[in-house]
Amino acid sequence: MSKRAAAALREASRRSGRSQQDLLREAVDRFLGLTPDEHSRDRAIAAGLVRPSTPFRDVTPSITLAPGMTTRDLLDREDGR
Repeated sequence: MSKRAAAALREASRRSGRSQQDLLREAVDRFLGLTPDEHSRDRAIAAGLVRPSTPFRDVTPSITLAPGMTTRDLLDREDGR
């Protein structure tokens, strides 16, 4: 293994909290097609490199419309655009 690859493996191990041996086993299994296909984002989440996205949650409206006013009223423009 090259020095560059060894350094990258050490860094990936440090970031993910997984052993170098575990990362190498996974890489070999993936290379040989022995693992189910995953998207690169799923692999990055599993490796701890990125955070999973936040699930949808309803939010409290930031403004309250006057009685009789609609969101369309907010969008209508008098300048014709």
